[in-house]
Amino acid sequence: MSGRVVFVGAGPGAADLITLRGAAVIAAADIVIWASSLVAPEIVAHVRPDALVVDSAALPLEELEPLYTRARDEDLLVARVHTGDPGLYGATAEQRALCDRIGVDHETVPGISAFSAAAARADVEITVPEVAQSLVLTRLEGGRTPMPARETVRSFAAHGTTMALYLSAARNKALQEELLAGGYPPETPCIIGYRVSWPDELMLRCELARLSETMKEHKLWKHTVVLVGPALAAGGPTKRSHLYHPGFRHQYRDADPAARAELREHGALLRPGPDA
Repeated sequence: MSGRVVFVGAGPGAADLITLRGAAVIAAADIVIWASSLVAPEIVAHVRPDALVVDSAALPLEELEPLYTRARDEDLLVARVHTGDPGLYGATAEQRALCDRIGVDHETVPGISAFSAAAARADVEITVPEVAQSLVLTRLEGGRTPMPARETVRSFAAHGTTMALYLSAARNKALQEELLAGGYPPETPCIIGYRVSWPDELMLRCELARLSETMKEHKLWKHTVVLVGPALAAGGPTKRSHLYHPGFRHQYRDADPAARAELREHGALLRPGPDA
């Protein structure tokens, strides 16, 4: 096989939130395909002068095939630029299948997703010890794209951990109702991120009971990610991580005896995990 298609994660919007590897691929590419509806123009502002730049916002998959075929036949590098991370709601699986069918090599460069950017902008930690140690990435079911029957916002909400909800802003009332029905208390903190890291970014905080009201007030119906869960409380929960506690022993640090005894007294597990 000759030629190569690289799916590049453009990040949430800001040009300086793309990875160095992703920026290098775009700068070196013979063909750059990007969607002006989702990717900031600054991301593709420094392409080669002789590069072919294609806006895919109005193109179906079938119209990308000639470009991928040309990359194969002429040994060209294609930068296929996707918003956020290509592996999350990126519709890249069908494009990789196309590349395999026509015989052109492909790879993926990851990017920062909107949920991560929103958490950073809100200055919160998604996973807090003893509060939330899991993250659910999903969207509200019942839209134009079918969801698997067992994947519902209500069932995921029953876990009570942090959730990041994509593609759900247009039906914010139903979203709020399903989150409440799943078991989140009305006072559960929510973070709403609209076009995170773009010049017109809007970051909002509210309780779950006011989620729909807040989104309607600001007319948010697309380009919006919603984070919900107890770990997102303003000021942050005060549970301390054991990893940096002086009483926690791991491969690179011994434990202070007195601090270790304190952890034992509180029933903490002192055995380090594989990532310690």
